[in-house]
Amino acid sequence: MQPVIPIIILALPLAMFLVLGLFGNKMSHRLAGVLGTAGMGVTMVLAYITAFTYFFSGSGEFYDAETHTRLQSVIFNHDWLAFTDNLVIRLGFLLDPISALMLVVITTISFMVHLYSNGYMRDHHGVWEKGFQRFYAFLSLFSFSMLGLVVATNIFQMYMFWELVGASSYLLIGFYYTKPSAVSASKKAFIVTRFADLGFLLGILVLSFYTGTFNFTDLTSTEVADGVYRISEGTAEGIKNIFATSAAPVFMGGSVLTWALVLIFMGGMGKSAMMPLHIWLPDAMEGPTPVSALIHAATMVVAGVYLVARLFPLYLMETAAMDIIVVVGALTALYAAMVACTQIDIKRVLAFSTISQIAFMMVSLGVARPEFHHGLGYMAGMFHLFTHAMFKALLFLCAGALIHAIGSNDYTAMHGLRKHMPVTHITFLIGCLAIAGIIPFAGFFSKDEILTATLGHSTLWYVWMSAVAGLTAFYMFRLYYLIFWWKEHKVPQGHHAPHDQPWTMTLPLVILAVVSCFAGFVPMGNLVTWNGHEMFDNVSFFTNLGALDWSVASISLLVAIAAIALATVMYKKENPLPSKMKNALPNLWRWCHHRFYWDELYMFITHKIIFGCISKPIAWFDRHIVDGTMDAFATMTQKASYAIRSLQSGNIQMYVWFYLIGALLLGAITAICLM
Repeated sequence: MQPVIPIIILALPLAMFLVLGLFGNKMSHRLAGVLGTAGMGVTMVLAYITAFTYFFSGSGEFYDAETHTRLQSVIFNHDWLAFTDNLVIRLGFLLDPISALMLVVITTISFMVHLYSNGYMRDHHGVWEKGFQRFYAFLSLFSFSMLGLVVATNIFQMYMFWELVGASSYLLIGFYYTKPSAVSASKKAFIVTRFADLGFLLGILVLSFYTGTFNFTDLTSTEVADGVYRISEGTAEGIKNIFATSAAPVFMGGSVLTWALVLIFMGGMGKSAMMPLHIWLPDAMEGPTPVSALIHAATMVVAGVYLVARLFPLYLMETAAMDIIVVVGALTALYAAMVACTQIDIKRVLAFSTISQIAFMMVSLGVARPEFHHGLGYMAGMFHLFTHAMFKALLFLCAGALIHAIGSNDYTAMHGLRKHMPVTHITFLIGCLAIAGIIPFAGFFSKDEILTATLGHSTLWYVWMSAVAGLTAFYMFRLYYLIFWWKEHKVPQGHHAPHDQPWTMTLPLVILAVVSCFAGFVPMGNLVTWNGHEMFDNVSFFTNLGALDWSVASISLLVAIAAIALATVMYKKENPLPSKMKNALPNLWRWCHHRFYWDELYMFITHKIIFGCISKPIAWFDRHIVDGTMDAFATMTQKASYAIRSLQSGNIQMYVWFYLIGALLLGAITAICLM
């Protein structure tokens, strides 16, 4: 493939950011919106062409027909910084199954958000949001950052775009900079992810120090032609041997490679909001709802999943690191699902749902082993990344339509809206069915593949994740009934009745709803696998149905239906059952409602321990001892100067007398010394 199209895919969002950022204020709001949307639309079309060419062209640089294996192709790779002959930081474009998949996901969701924002970022009277042009500039910057991250040819290039993603998300979360809660949320997201990224950087440095390379292809692949590579477990085994034969010390029972991979995963924990680095994501809902759909549903939060998938052959070499991923993912999934059951803010319910679903993907990668269905967990995790991006973006954009119509994030102000907003109602219902795992919607296929992979690894984790899947169906239909059913919506006197939003907002809902209905039929097993080998000999529209483990699928479907039935009984109509359940388990409900007091714990650690017990004494020592000592020297010098300044009188006779007295004293001292 010629590098022209890949370069344009990266350059066009960057150009839109520069144009809108520098000249946006001189444009009309409509022109800025059209320009930003058109730019992302062109980027999406080019990304689709690139992905289609990779998956279906059959070109020798992308596909080995003899072994039915998808290859990695380095489209371009230019040297930037050279430390040694081998240790070189390059800027390039790597095209392989997961980068091609992410090109489709990022550009699709970003384009839908760009289109949707043309309607969302103005009120019912047609007044545009202040800073509309700036908003579109930041959207373009974020899209450029994510695209650069997923096509990186080396881990240091990924890290640079990783940090740029963090900076652009900070700008988008804090878009309403006059709102204290938005400013606080943006700072919280930035600081928490910076701590995680420190671990990521340390892991990169450790890995590159022993291996002598930053390149993904050198770490995980073997070259089959010029610029064409194949995922190789043997290469990863060779990397493991480098650490095993080196003089590297063992720390706390783990090898240096294990710790390097754990530190790299720490960066993924921050971006993907895994416990205990999850606290930034719910607060990030203070940004505009389209930002929530873009950043916190489909793109930024899956960066951690993508990172683990990119280095998956190395993680296979260290089962201890894989076990850590499983444990962190499973705990996070259950925690977030339980918290989501008690929240009343519609965006926070979806935020905790995102945390739980990302954790599903992490668990799927953690349990993946080549010996079980050719690494089914890897394919399932990537499959769920794809399907989740579509239906979760749909749910967030539906939430934005509801908030835009009602003027509140609180579901208690949204009862009985199915008659007033039929399009939003139907599309939101499709999103709920998809995430609940109801056949034939997208989430059914990807989630059941994850559960199958989990069962192949451990019965404990299978039961655990099945319970989380049941909770997911329960809290999503709890939200659905409370918004669209419960009781008739009462329009306040003097207010317009809520209604479906303009076509710029409803069209993305319809498109994403259609995708959520059929995305589960994409034969992901022949498109994205950990080593590129196709899983199916013959592919048709019903391939995924035939490949399912129906014993697992049937149980998960029954669990989902039972959870939906329970939500229907409790929340379709106003009744005392929710209050009775709350009163029956008051402590559990209180802990879930307060997010298990994680925020309070962090506030205690930062304010009481770090600020109060550490920073405050250090500040006192600096102010009173260090600064006080310097101030004392200055005071003594000043007083001494005031004391002797009378000697500088300008009287020549006095100077002569002082000179003679001094000379006599020196003479006397000299005489005494010579005697």
